[in-house]
Order: sequence, then structure tokens, then C-alpha cells
Amino acid sequence: MQPELRHLRYLLAVAEHASFTRAAEELRVAQPTLSQQIKQLEKALGAQLLDRTGRTVRLTDAGETYARHARRALRDLAAGERAVLDVRDLSRGHLRLAVTPTFTAYLTGPLVAAFHTRHPGIGVEVRELPQDRIEAELLADRLDLGIAFHDEHLAGIEATELFTETLGLVVGPEHPFAGRIEPVSADELTGHHVALLSADFATRLHIDAYLSGHGVRPVVAVEANSVTALTEIVRGTTLATVLPDAVTRDHPGLTPVPLSPALPARAVALLRRAAGYRSAAAGAFADVAARWGTETRGR
Repeated sequence: MQPELRHLRYLLAVAEHASFTRAAEELRVAQPTLSQQIKQLEKALGAQLLDRTGRTVRLTDAGETYARHARRALRDLAAGERAVLDVRDLSRGHLRLAVTPTFTAYLTGPLVAAFHTRHPGIGVEVRELPQDRIEAELLADRLDLGIAFHDEHLAGIEATELFTETLGLVVGPEHPFAGRIEPVSADELTGHHVALLSADFATRLHIDAYLSGHGVRPVVAVEANSVTALTEIVRGTTLATVLPDAVTRDHPGLTPVPLSPALPARAVALLRRAAGYRSAAAGAFADVAARWGTETRGR
């Protein structure tokens, strides 16, 4: 018997769930059928692929090796199917895009809108994910492109810089710093009450590194996992925050305050899998993003 695609999918499902029962539920097949198919695959290969002796099912060493090749084969097959359906005149197609959460507040909307205006026949799936998840999904071929910060990336990820994001101290109209002309020193933030993005944001880690590097310890009175919520909180209280300048410009109720020394700027990059099929839709979006980045740098 020659292994078939269903055998590969069945094996990977069992390996992912570490259970025949849960794998069978996901695949919508009977558990005895699933078990029989895996045994057929093991017989065809002449090797035991799964260790069934423990409380959970796990891959054997041979199974790990085979599963690695099986994942690659299914990725390549999916890429081939997309290539067949890909339309070079961009009259139709599909793009899978992910962005880190901060960009949802000022970048995702205008960028996707500009792309849709140029290519209305292409469907766009947008997801908001942490940067490490974006890179993992790109490598697994579950995303076409990602937008995140240009830093050290996982092997196999290619990054193209788009523009530089700057961060600044921001307050609402009732804050004592509002209208202040001279820069606020980093030391003045010690003991000051602030509202910040939660720790699952890359922006928060960047802010914490700045504060720690200058020995500053503000009182974090509010943490929010939404930029929109944070802007509303700061606008209606006497709490200060740190936000990308692009977000501040779009909210007239927020006032930027010069900070000395300024927070370090960060490069924003378009991410993709280095050795993967690049659809016409992905190429077109990359062109739109590059143009948007050029215009942003020129402001």
C-alpha cells in the first residue's frame, strides 16, 4: 500500500492532539477507522510511528521524522493548489494577513482600505496576533504576510522595512503636563501615575525597557489590552501614557508632551516566509505597503 494524503493528515492530527479520540472528532471520522488507517500507514512504512503505551499518544522517533516531512509535503501541496487558483491579473484571489495589536489602531485600516480600493476582487483575511505567533504562522504557511517590528526573526522569515514608528508621552486636556513646552525628563515620571498597554504588547515591552534603562518607576494605575480603550482612559483622566505618534495625531483630545530623552524609534517591517510560494495578491499587497511606508517616511 502506498501512503495517501489522508494518512498524512490523520497522523498529524493524532500527533497534534496526542489523542485518537480528539483527532477523530476533529477529522469527523470514527475512532476505529482512524486507528486502522494509522496502522496501515505504519505497516506500509515498516515502522512504528506512534507510542500508544502512555496516558497520551505521542510520536516515536521515527514518527517525528516522518511527521516533519509530512507537514512539509502538505504545505507544498497547499501552496501548489493556491498557485493553480492564483490569478495574475488580480481580478480575484485571497490574502491572509496578520498584524501586531498596536497597528490595529492606525495602520491596518488605511492600508487594507488602500489595497481593497486597488484590488476589490481580492478577499483579505486580517488577524491580530503577537509577533512570535505571526512568525510561527508564516512558517507553517497559515499566513501570507505579517506586519510587525523589525527585530531578530525566526529562521526562514524574511523582513522588509516599511517605516519607522516613533513613540511619545501623551496626556489628556486635564493633565498637569498638558500645554507644557519644555521637555519632561524621564526622572519626572518616577511616582507618576500612568496608564499603559498590557504586557502582551510588544510596545509595552519597549516602554518597560526604556523606563528600566533610566531607572524610572512610575505607578502603573491602569493596564489595557486595547489602544482604543487606553486613548479614552487618558483623554478622560489625569493619567499619562505612551503611544505611537501616529495614534496621537488621530486623536485631537490627546496632547503629546516632549520627553527627554526621547523613546527609541522602532522599525516596522513586512514579514513573509523566505522559501514559500508568493501569490499575486501577496505581491500586490507588498507593493501597496511599500508605497504607504514611503509616504509615511516622507511626512
